[in-house]
This record gives sequence, structure tokens and C-alpha cells, in this order.
Amino acid sequence: MLRVVVLGAAAGGGVPQWNCGCPICQAARTRNPELQSTQASLAVSADGHHWFLINASPDLRQQLIATPQLHPAAGKLRHSPISGVVLTNGEIDAITGLLSMREGSPFTIYAHARVLATLKSNSVFNVLNGDVKRQAVEADQAFEPKLPDGSPSGIEILPFEVTGKGAWYLEGERREGKAAAGDTLGLRICDKATGKVFYFVAACAEVTNDLKSRLKGASLVFFDGTVWRDDELIAAGLSTKTGRSMGHISMSGETGAIAALENLGIERKIFLHINNSNPALLHDSEEREAVMRAGWHIPADGTEITL
Repeated sequence: MLRVVVLGAAAGGGVPQWNCGCPICQAARTRNPELQSTQASLAVSADGHHWFLINASPDLRQQLIATPQLHPAAGKLRHSPISGVVLTNGEIDAITGLLSMREGSPFTIYAHARVLATLKSNSVFNVLNGDVKRQAVEADQAFEPKLPDGSPSGIEILPFEVTGKGAWYLEGERREGKAAAGDTLGLRICDKATGKVFYFVAACAEVTNDLKSRLKGASLVFFDGTVWRDDELIAAGLSTKTGRSMGHISMSGETGAIAALENLGIERKIFLHINNSNPALLHDSEEREAVMRAGWHIPADGTEITL
């Protein structure tokens, strides 16, 4: 049985963002605390005892405290049920939480060699040396993450390339900040005992035919829901960048996620990595109604799904 916990559903900065006074952040601080959300990450387990994180957000410490499934076992002085962390990119949103896991519990970081090189080049991540192993993964090559004692986890993960963009803080090191192989991965996650599968795509600039073929008929898909419309941040006066220029497809529009994934027979569709500018966050908005009418869901932190 595959168990999935949504640790956070928001994009970088969370909701509310610490320095943002936009209408959604203001509402989250005051009259609508249910809008509050930490930055996107999942936890997945095949046995309910050993868990693997999908990305380690800057809010990880807060998320672990709020998630009983990830608490130390009763009666143990030092313990964590987290056996590993799978990174889908090298963005701040995905890697910063690793620094909160520096207290001596053994686990393995699984990431593309490009992302592991980024961690290695920044000496602050040396605090994870010792009990923390690092294992490179490759697109379209499935692997089974291991438990700390080396035994199999019962979970098979297939990484695959997704159209996206390299981490913004590395743009100065790359010509025009163009994406390279391994910068943005999606994941197909399977329970080996039951055959149950779900997909995780937290960053995506375009729904290609290859991506459609992978997601067709899926039981569950977590998908990039950063912005409602491509020029949303510009229109709100929050940025000069479009969603696509940051490596994120919009929810709406002819080429947006809702339209692109509409006729693929996906049973359950969930948006993740939702920016504080996105009006679909508001429960009484037209955009939220459109999301729900199209069969999509926006989860609260702590939501657990069983496959």
C-alpha cells in the first residue's frame, strides 16, 4: 500500500510569503488562515514506517513537526523514519531543507548528477557528510531507494526529463540560463507489491507529447500549478517575469495544464507548487471554481492519500 503525504503545496516563499502584501498573502495572515501553506514537498512510504521525501523544502523543519507520520519512534532518543530524499531539481525550493536534516540520522540523497554537483560545490552542504549518502540517478532509469540498513524499500522510482529551466541562482554560470539535461525531472513512483503508481511533476514549462503519453490513464498526478496565467506576476506588479520564463506552465489557457491534461483519463489530478499570486488559491474565486470544475484539486498541507 502506497501512502503519500502532502507536506506542503505552495511555491517558493509559501503562503503567506514573508515580505509580500498581495491580497492573498494579506488574507492568509488575517481573515483566511486556511490559505496558509508551506513550500511544496511530499513524503511517500510503502510500509508506513519508512518514508522518502520528494524534495526538501525550506519549510521542512516546520513540516516534520506538523506531520506525525515523520516523528521519531516512541521510546527512541534519536530516530527518524526518513530513509531518503529524492530531488527533482536544484532549486532553493527543493534543496534548502536538507540543511535541517544535519543532526546525524542516516539517509540517502537521490538526485541527478547535475544536482549532486551543485550540492558538492557549495560547502554549506558538507554538514550532511558522514551518515548521509549521495546517489546519482539518471532519466529513464528506474531505481529502488534503500532503507538505512540497505534493505529494499518496496518502491520503484523512474525519473524522466521534463521541459523546464535550470535553477535561477545558477543562471550566471550558464549561457542565457538555458536548461540542461537533469535540471528538471518528473517522477513515476510505484509500489512494487501492489503495482500502484503515481506521478510527481512540480515544475514544467510545457506539456509535451512524451509527457502526455506518460501520464495517460494515471491513477494520481501531482502537477505544477505555479500560476493561473502566464503574465500573472507582471499583472500583479510582483515581478517582471512570466511563468514560462521561470520554467512553469500556467493552469489556464489553451496550452495550460488544465487543457493539456484534460482528455488523458487521469483519475485524480492535484496541483502543487502554487504561487501566492495565483487566484485559484482563493476558495470563492472564479479561478478556483474552474479548477474544481475541471476535476483538479488543491490540497491542504498534511493531506494523506493512499493508493
